[in-house]
Amino acid sequence: MWELRARRERGLSSLYATARALTALGEVDTVLASIVRHAHDLIGADVTYLSVLDESGDSLKLHAAEGALSPAFRAAQVPTTTGVAGRILETGSPFWVSDYLNDASLEHDERFDRIASDEGLVALLGVPLRDSDSVFGMLFVGERVERPFAMDEVALLSAFADHAAVALLNARLYDESRRALAEVQEAYASMERSAHVHEALTQVVLTGGGASEVAELLVDDLGGRVSVYDRDDAPVVTTGAVRLPAPPRERLRSALADSRATGRSMTLEEDSESHCVVAMLAGDAYLGAVVLSDRRSPSDVERLILERGAQILSLLTLKQNAVVEAEERVRGELLTELVLAQRPFADELRTRAAARGLDVDLINAVAVVESQTLRSAELARRLHAMSPEWSGIAGDYFGTAVMLLHADDPEQAADDVHRRLRSSLRQPVLVCIAPVAEAADSLRRPFDLAARSVKVLRGIGAEDRGMSTARLAMYSILFDPERDGELRGFIEEQLGALLEYDDRRGTELVKTLSRYFDCAGNLTRAAKELHVHMNTLVKRMDRIGRLLGEEWRAPHRALELEVAVRLHMLSEAEAPRERS
Repeated sequence: MWELRARRERGLSSLYATARALTALGEVDTVLASIVRHAHDLIGADVTYLSVLDESGDSLKLHAAEGALSPAFRAAQVPTTTGVAGRILETGSPFWVSDYLNDASLEHDERFDRIASDEGLVALLGVPLRDSDSVFGMLFVGERVERPFAMDEVALLSAFADHAAVALLNARLYDESRRALAEVQEAYASMERSAHVHEALTQVVLTGGGASEVAELLVDDLGGRVSVYDRDDAPVVTTGAVRLPAPPRERLRSALADSRATGRSMTLEEDSESHCVVAMLAGDAYLGAVVLSDRRSPSDVERLILERGAQILSLLTLKQNAVVEAEERVRGELLTELVLAQRPFADELRTRAAARGLDVDLINAVAVVESQTLRSAELARRLHAMSPEWSGIAGDYFGTAVMLLHADDPEQAADDVHRRLRSSLRQPVLVCIAPVAEAADSLRRPFDLAARSVKVLRGIGAEDRGMSTARLAMYSILFDPERDGELRGFIEEQLGALLEYDDRRGTELVKTLSRYFDCAGNLTRAAKELHVHMNTLVKRMDRIGRLLGEEWRAPHRALELEVAVRLHMLSEAEAPRERS
């Protein structure tokens, strides 16, 4: 009796000391290890270990062990429906067996049985760890010999497990509190970082910086490579040490469409590359895009910083656009005065032009540009970008895109301007250049001639051409370009029979007639230039006579036919192909 009382006193004293030690807060893993160590010392068993239900609740995962020898035992994971653990979860009470491996009343897990056999475990006692009414883990002691467990051992381990469960739950709460604090601290640091970057970006705006400065600030903070695109999705700034290919154009446009719709960033993943795309917007207006490229995906804070960078770039773009529009107004006023002023130009006008780097004495041609899809202001901006190459000035002249330029060869200049515009716009555009005679009293007449010639081209069906007025002047005088229906009717009336015959038979009667007029009616020259035998040409001319009537060579009739043929050949001339 005295020995039993002394044993209980030692157990209670040990339990009290252990429970007091477990009240100290700490990390979960530290608390688990401490629980197992104190239980091992308290009970004095061969092996002590603690298992906790995983997130799915389908298995128990061993988290700490004392006295175990094999690494496999320390990594053991047991289904909740088997062994001692299954019985504890079923009853919610402690359970023990004196010979675990040979107990047929239990459902066994072969994998754990092998581990227990290798470890030499025979007797097992397990008690539940509870959170309110639910079991979330178990504390086990094991012996390497067969023996029963006394009730006081079960009670002592259960009492210890109750203290341990509280300590473990406190440790979990402590961990959660630390994580929450860390998240708050991280969020605060992110806010400070974001605020710092935003302040730096704002300073760029206030000090007159541009897209390059914004891109460099973003690279300094975010790393990677930052590219800024204009409203035509052409790159204007690229900075950063990371060398990665640009995102595929089609995928970039798709991501930009999503970003424009949501106002937020979109991320493209390309193998080991990441491209974070943000559209630059001002209301419904699309101003361009910012792309952050790196070998890792940006964090939420970094995406927010990039979005703020896009907002700052939008403000800069609006500011620059306002400056450009003011510049365009001033430039347009100067261009208008130059077109309307009498030549030679007044000294005051010369001085104002010289202040803008323009020598008015070099101007010897006027270019007019039209497009069915683009506004004249946009065309004027494109012309302005290339005007220094022709020592000229460009702008919007009463709704028409105009460039005053110096051109030694107007025909070649018209072709060059058309090619450049076609390449950048990627859509049809008409360009007509009129030379300025040295004795011309103003630029108004060459402008009118170029404008009327463009309308003549439009009237005969041309939509994508560069040409000088030397080839169109007569027609712009003969016909009212505003009545393009009558112009096309004239061509159909004169050549309808030949056009229909060529279309139906695959012949070249209209081309033959054109070459005949080019050679002033000389059949020998015409046959040579057409690369046909004289007999072939004579047969074609006979066919033309039968279709047009025998009087087609009469002077008045021949003149009408020649004008119609030349207009038709101009409209059928092959337009330059789009250059990429």
